[in-house]
Order: sequence, then C-alpha cells, then structure tokens
Amino acid sequence: MKDEHGHEGFSMRQRGKSIRFAFTGLIHAIKTQHNLWIQLAAMGAIILLGIIYPITGTEWALLAFATGLVISAELVNSAIEALTDLVSPGTNPRAGMIKDMAAAAVLIAALSALAIGLIVFIPYFF
Repeated sequence: MKDEHGHEGFSMRQRGKSIRFAFTGLIHAIKTQHNLWIQLAAMGAIILLGIIYPITGTEWALLAFATGLVISAELVNSAIEALTDLVSPGTNPRAGMIKDMAAAAVLIAALSALAIGLIVFIPYFF
C-alpha cells in the first residue's frame, strides 16, 4: 500500500530484496576490489590475534567497529570511484579530486583502526 507521497509502506519482501542487493554488491566488491582483499586479510589477522590473546568483550567490540568502519569506507570509496568513472570516463581533474577524497576517507578509517588495534594489542605483547 502506498502512502500519501506515493511511497510503498514497510514490506518484508522489499527488505529481503534490499538485503539481497546489498549482498550482491558485497560479493562483487570482494571479487573485484584488491584493496578490500587486503582489508579482509587484516580483519582475519585481527580475529586470529583476538583468539590467541584473551581480549575482553569491550576490546572485541572496538576491533569489530574499527574493522567494520574500514570495510564500509572501502565499499563507499569503490562505489564513488565506479560512479565517477561512469559519469566522467576521460581524464578530469575534478573527478580525480573526488576519487582522492574518497580514498582519503578510507585512509583515515584505516589509520583510526590501526590506532585502536595498537591500543588493544600492545599490552598483550609486552
């Protein structure tokens, strides 16, 4: 049923479709984005370290948030790059700056995650 603005109301079927589309995008990114491979490998290493060392629930939560932030930033960056390439296929300095800023967001997220990882794990190493 549509509301007064012509929008569909809440539908479990539509939510299911949205989730399927999101997983389709995630699978595509895993297959095509090399930087995402590196980030997923780092996430695997973090999980392994978290199993080896007796980290707390709070530390797990911080690490999960940090790795989720990096992977989310990489997915948004990849989408921005793909859209930029679509609308500006040639060399365009403004398009390049847009892509650089999106990449900078990933860099900031990754540096923040690194800081969290060091804060969590350094006490277990020494």
